Amino acid sequence: MERGADVRDRLALACVVLAAAVAGLCFAPVFGVVALLPSISVVAVVTFAAAVLSAPVAAWRPLIGVVAGLLGVVEVLLFPTTVFGLPTGATVAALGVGVTDSWQLALQSTWPARPDAALLLFVPLLVLVASVFGVEVLLRLGKPVLALGPSFLVVVLSQFFGALSGVAAIAAALGYVVVAATLFVVVRSTDENVSAWVLLPAPAAVVAVVAVAGLFVSMPAPVYSFKQDQLVPLALRVASPLDDIAYRRAHPDAPVFKFRPQCASCVPDRWPVVVLDSFDGVNWAPGSKYRRIGTELPAPRVDVSVRRRDAMISLRETGGRWLPSQTWPAAVTGADPLVEESQGTLLVQSTATEYVLSWWEPEAGPLEGAAVDPYVAAGREGVGTPPQGVAELATEATRGVRSSFVAALQLERFLREHYRLAADTDVPGGHSWPQLRRFLLETKEGTSEQFASAYVVLARMLGIPSRLVVGYRTPEPSAGGEYVVHNDDVLVWPEVAVDGVGWVPLDPANAANRGGSKDTGLAAATREARDKLPPPPDLKNPPVADRPVGDGPVEDAGQPFPYGVVLIVVVALVVVWLAGVPLAKWVRAHRRRRRPGGGAVVGAWLEARDRLREHRVPFTVGMTPMEMGYAAVRSGVPSTMDGMRVLATAVDVALWSGREPGAQVREEAWAAVRAVRRGLAARGFVARLRAAVDPRTLVR
Repeated sequence: MERGADVRDRLALACVVLAAAVAGLCFAPVFGVVALLPSISVVAVVTFAAAVLSAPVAAWRPLIGVVAGLLGVVEVLLFPTTVFGLPTGATVAALGVGVTDSWQLALQSTWPARPDAALLLFVPLLVLVASVFGVEVLLRLGKPVLALGPSFLVVVLSQFFGALSGVAAIAAALGYVVVAATLFVVVRSTDENVSAWVLLPAPAAVVAVVAVAGLFVSMPAPVYSFKQDQLVPLALRVASPLDDIAYRRAHPDAPVFKFRPQCASCVPDRWPVVVLDSFDGVNWAPGSKYRRIGTELPAPRVDVSVRRRDAMISLRETGGRWLPSQTWPAAVTGADPLVEESQGTLLVQSTATEYVLSWWEPEAGPLEGAAVDPYVAAGREGVGTPPQGVAELATEATRGVRSSFVAALQLERFLREHYRLAADTDVPGGHSWPQLRRFLLETKEGTSEQFASAYVVLARMLGIPSRLVVGYRTPEPSAGGEYVVHNDDVLVWPEVAVDGVGWVPLDPANAANRGGSKDTGLAAATREARDKLPPPPDLKNPPVADRPVGDGPVEDAGQPFPYGVVLIVVVALVVVWLAGVPLAKWVRAHRRRRRPGGGAVVGAWLEARDRLREHRVPFTVGMTPMEMGYAAVRSGVPSTMDGMRVLATAVDVALWSGREPGAQVREEAWAAVRAVRRGLAARGFVARLRAAVDPRTLVR
């Protein structure tokens, strides 16, 4: 391939670079298109310019492209590390981190990840490498397929990070196919080979089918992602908040944090700090699957509507690692915590003083008669070895009602009615089985820690998924609409997983609400269900749900086969085939006729030959027009012989006369093609239709 400043050559280079840019944008599930576009655009423009301008020094072209691309990345992502735009040692160090660590930091984050250079850097660097390699392959070998290889590898790698789906997948596939097809047409559209245009219907058909499938068919989730194996390794040891409860109860007036809610009517009744799932009979342990929080966590997948809430939180304690949060955090501004996605726990590795917390609040409907979630993974980790008599107490507490939200509320009522919350701070705490046995079977007086721990172990023994939460209740508001939370507000409570709703907090110690919040959302629905709970003698099992309970989500059980969707896909494929193949043949004939000089005559011969092949006339390489005419006569199409004789004469003039054929010869050649087509038309409509949609003559 010539390496001048030719427009066709530049267009081919632009296609290679653009393919790499489209491949980089396939990382949209990780960072979002808006975060990726500036750096990828700069790399693409700079790399293309370097490839064009370095033509006189071809041996240095790869190095020039890499250096120019790196400078572009530095100016967009690493400008704070430069001095007046010039790279420094810090810049080189940041680039090193981008090469070695940024991909891993991105996998350790929730997505969309924050567009920090430390996480984002590896994507434009991949685009740079794919662009430079692709340009070199194209210019040195002239092979468009090999030139697209690096960008295609970037596409594959991006799907192992996070697979595109829906409209985004359709847009990415369409963009890459259009760029690749344009590259093939530009590189291979010569007089000797005009078949590049006929490649377009194939990718068009593929994209059409993918588009229809993506819009109407629910695609399965990817089987594997690099993200599954990447979590943030915790290098710090943080004491469990359960261990601090005794100290906080002994110093009730010390402030912990203050918050200002978004509105006066959306104040939560409690603030979780840490969720504890695992219990071995001695200690409760928090979750360990932490990730760096990204720009925003998605809303929970529940059957009820959710609202986004916000609050400004100012920490009054120093050195704390656990941040006040909510069950479904959405975003954190002003701090950079780790998040346990399944629990909502926020953990900072360095101190934080003030941040804005956004969270998702479910707006639950009536909860009476609701079922517990049969598929939730958490809340079933076991209870160690219960002492004798505890299992019988669990059965007695719920009066034999099977696992349901009714049983959960009855267990809460049992603890409220038969046990007392200790008012004296000298009452010993603790949450291991010796303390819980003493609380449940002997003293029947304990702290909120013991109420909540006892509730969770009894609920799990009854098959109710539950977990322990440590946090604070909301106090009365102070002047100016702020709420100041003190040590005295520390609280431990259980949460139960309700089908279609999520984790619902309960209050067996009856100590959560001090009037600082209004019952809204889940709190209001729980209070209403609690008020409607029948007396213990009248308790009945709620009706069994009609939908089956299996090993997977209920929505997947018994899902009917999408016959309508499959029919739409098939019809779309047939329409693209019936329209795309004749269109490609028309484009091919048009280009053949527009060839200059003798090329138009040769194009007429090729067109007539392909028309006969479509009607099953045998063909071998090297046949002359007359030999093809005789083969047509033997195949039962004698009416085409006159046209082939005229075409043979025109071909002899074009190839062997030694002079450029005039316009009359070219017109006679194409008139002969029309005569051949009229002769073939006599075979009938079915034969003509079959020949029109036969794609085999589109292949060289």
